Amino acid sequence: MQEAKEAASLAQQGAGPDSTPICVDLDGTLLRSDLLYESLLALLAKSPLMALLLPFWLLRGKAHLKRQIASRVQLDPALLPYDERVLAHLRGTQQRPRVLCTASDHLIVQPIANHLGLFEEVIASEGKRNLSGGNKAETLVARFGEKGFDYAGNHDVDLPVWRRARGAIVVNGSGKLAQKAAKTTAVIDHWPSQAGGIRTWIKALRVYQWLKNLLVFVPLAASHRILDLTSTLDASAAFLAFGLCASGVYLLNDLLDLAPDRQHPRKRKRPFAAGTLPILHGLVAAPLLTIAGISLALWVNPIFAGVLLLYYVMTLAYSFKFKRIVMVDVVLLAALYTIRIVGGAAAIGSALSFWLLAFSMFVFLSLALLKRYTELDAAATAGKKGASGRGYSTTDLPLLQSLGTSAGYIAILVLALYINSPESLKLYHRPEFLWLLCPLMLYWISRTWMIAHRGHMHDDPIVFAARDRASQIVGAVALVVVIAATYAGPPLQIQ
Repeated sequence: MQEAKEAASLAQQGAGPDSTPICVDLDGTLLRSDLLYESLLALLAKSPLMALLLPFWLLRGKAHLKRQIASRVQLDPALLPYDERVLAHLRGTQQRPRVLCTASDHLIVQPIANHLGLFEEVIASEGKRNLSGGNKAETLVARFGEKGFDYAGNHDVDLPVWRRARGAIVVNGSGKLAQKAAKTTAVIDHWPSQAGGIRTWIKALRVYQWLKNLLVFVPLAASHRILDLTSTLDASAAFLAFGLCASGVYLLNDLLDLAPDRQHPRKRKRPFAAGTLPILHGLVAAPLLTIAGISLALWVNPIFAGVLLLYYVMTLAYSFKFKRIVMVDVVLLAALYTIRIVGGAAAIGSALSFWLLAFSMFVFLSLALLKRYTELDAAATAGKKGASGRGYSTTDLPLLQSLGTSAGYIAILVLALYINSPESLKLYHRPEFLWLLCPLMLYWISRTWMIAHRGHMHDDPIVFAARDRASQIVGAVALVVVIAATYAGPPLQIQ
């Protein structure tokens, strides 16, 4: 590679500034993403039924497919994940003609070129001919002549272009790709891929969010079957099944929320929004994880598999439509928490408790409202009128706070009524100890909302609770209280 640089330098000595055009690919090179998948996901997020038209568009060629999608969506060039190395290189080569040459559709590409202001010319697909591989090579040779341009690309499909270029810049490609390029032309530079590894995938799968799936163990504990090995194994399998299915949903949700996430101060660092993971990999992994989760659920029992399938349908409905509808979104979020408890009961064959369902629905409604309140408060702090991709405005903050605290206190009321119910008297030796849970819950609900009101809440209250020391202490004390109520002293006589 050093020899190639020296040769290029010698060729330019005495010849003045280099005026050879530098042609730059877009997808995977200038962008740490792919515009076809970006625009496709934007289309499906806007109108999922458009998926039915995709095969018919593709029958008329890939260029036609790209044009049909591009004519129906608009991508904000300012939000796209650019490769800063390529931008820096382009800013340093102003004396050379800079050409953006891509197989993406011109309708989407031109606004990107206008936004960057770094290109003198744009060559892109126009709806009839897909400007990739050999087609791109022929177009560039017709425009600039054989060996009359340098080309920056990132994939094996660029090898025909490099074969006819004066020099190659290999961007986000492997060492093997650089070696292939070197056999066709002089490699000017090689910038290895900055894609994430296993840690990035763990972040994308949101394994930490599996904490929510611990709710499947609630029916196991509530029915006092924690020492039953078979029930515990079934609940553990249910936990894993929910985790796999949930991770598949998280991937899909992140893919559909690329634009809103990129406008969020924290979510913009998510792997797909930041371009550290390829979108195509996410599109493959999401269904595979879901299939694995449902297969495991079938192994547990068909009823639990049905509950998990219902959970998946509800999450899809939330991702595609209902997260944008005011109040429907928070009710559905609360239901998604509650259905984990329903799934836990189905996994071990336990009857559902009216008290447990009522308590969980109200407490999770409070947490769902807290999540939305936090997002909206962050938007207000940033000077925005509303949270991107949501149906709320910053003027709704006082109402959300009122509704959220009310739902939390109603959950505590349900708990208080349960303590003296016949069901409680049958399960606990000393149910009066459970009264200690009420002040604990009153403190925790009030404190979390106070923290949110002051703008210090994580946008996911479950993650906040897992990391917050006070929440951990409250949880530990609550566990001691439940154990004491279960095993302390002789059982009370039911009158």
